[in-house]
Amino acid sequence: MTDLIKMTGIGKSFAGIVALQDASLAIRPGEVHAIIGQNGAGKSTLIKILTGVYRRDAGDVQMNGTPLAITTPREAQDAGIATIYQELSLVPLRSVTENVVMGYEPRTRLGLIDWKAAHARTREILARFGVDVDVTRQLGSYSTAIQQLVAIARAVSLDAKLVIMDEATSSLDDQEIETLFSVVKGLKASGVAVLYISHFLNELYQICDRVTIMRDGQTVATHDVAETTKLGLVSEMLGRDASEIQAAGLTALSGGHGEPGEVLLEAKGLRSKSGLRDASFTIRKREIVGLGGLLGSGRTEAARAVFGLDALSDGQVRHHSGAALDTPAQAIALGMGFLTEDRKADGIIPHMSVRENITLALLPKLTRMGAVDRERERKLVAHYIEALQIKTSGMEQPIRELSGGNQQKVLLARWLALEPEILILDEPTRGVDVGAKFEIQSIIRKQVADGLAVLLISSEFEELVEGADRIVVLQDGRSVSELQNPGITEGALIGAIAHHHERSAA
Repeated sequence: MTDLIKMTGIGKSFAGIVALQDASLAIRPGEVHAIIGQNGAGKSTLIKILTGVYRRDAGDVQMNGTPLAITTPREAQDAGIATIYQELSLVPLRSVTENVVMGYEPRTRLGLIDWKAAHARTREILARFGVDVDVTRQLGSYSTAIQQLVAIARAVSLDAKLVIMDEATSSLDDQEIETLFSVVKGLKASGVAVLYISHFLNELYQICDRVTIMRDGQTVATHDVAETTKLGLVSEMLGRDASEIQAAGLTALSGGHGEPGEVLLEAKGLRSKSGLRDASFTIRKREIVGLGGLLGSGRTEAARAVFGLDALSDGQVRHHSGAALDTPAQAIALGMGFLTEDRKADGIIPHMSVRENITLALLPKLTRMGAVDRERERKLVAHYIEALQIKTSGMEQPIRELSGGNQQKVLLARWLALEPEILILDEPTRGVDVGAKFEIQSIIRKQVADGLAVLLISSEFEELVEGADRIVVLQDGRSVSELQNPGITEGALIGAIAHHHERSAA
């Protein structure tokens, strides 16, 4: 069988730094092919070469046995290659329809855009995903999950021969993921190949036929998914012995950091216009408190309220010092930090350097008489780059050039540099690879052992169960249950969530 796509000997460097070296990838027609590796392994660079975002320095690319020369993303689309990037390439101020048909708008005989046909086409495509929305509304007025599905719908609408999905499920709930998987299986059945990139290894075993592993800019191996194990894949990704990884554990945060200490913060009866109806929990020194629940349960809203980002209509947040907690500035001054869910929108400043992003919140403490102490700043940044093993060409490198996992480490460094008492972590490992996830969790574990209190939000039940000392279950903005480790299982957490949903529906 002739490969649909065959990439061999691919090389690419940026400012003398090698991103790809003799990398390869072969995708068969009508297969679902996974590509995995740590952030910085070269996955995104390889894809961007295939889709015309970057030009390769070396190697060959073929499509159906014919040399393929793509220099722009539009040329890739015209060749039948559609891409859904991890960071959504959408226009939130435009309508849903405009985002789906942009660049391929149906026209009338007079050359005008046929909006009636465009809306009908968009509704038909979204219906395949079980999505029924007003396609004339601005896309930005919808949730991130709907926006993700619109991005997928746009790719599918191009009648592609290959659909590339980069972390397509990162913002979807379980039902939406099942819908997506059904669409992927439908594409496969119709002969369309799917290149699937995900940090959730369990997803590979549900829909993928083969998997290619990359490490340090090179292709390590390609396997039939049915003949691999999760541990084996992780071992090849990290270049470490499987027994060493198994002994260390990949998601273990809880335990080993001593008994919880004094109560540092208490949230009681929180209500807000953002959806909180009666949320309550406490956070103690040397403790990781997890907030569990389904999408829309109020987890992020509770964290934002505690940090002073959203105003409360009722309830109170008590800091152990007795001081008020009404604004983020007050929260920071009282020793709190907040690693937000969306690092692109609310975290990194893309055009600023690694140094500037790390010290952004610390500048008042580094400034004397209106001038920043640059020597002290550089020493501090160098310390965190080394301590958190941030892969960068230097502290002046723009943060936008770093991988997702390293951007997340920079944001973590920003808050750790303030030496906080309490750190709120909203999806701290979302969109990062297994290796970076392991490193981030190890950093958090060490900080908790040193006395830090953590409020952890994660949509991954495994991360909550193995990471939290206690889990407060939220539903519809209310605290409905609390589970205590050790001994919590995913089944127990799911059962607690389901039980209260059943009671609510009754």
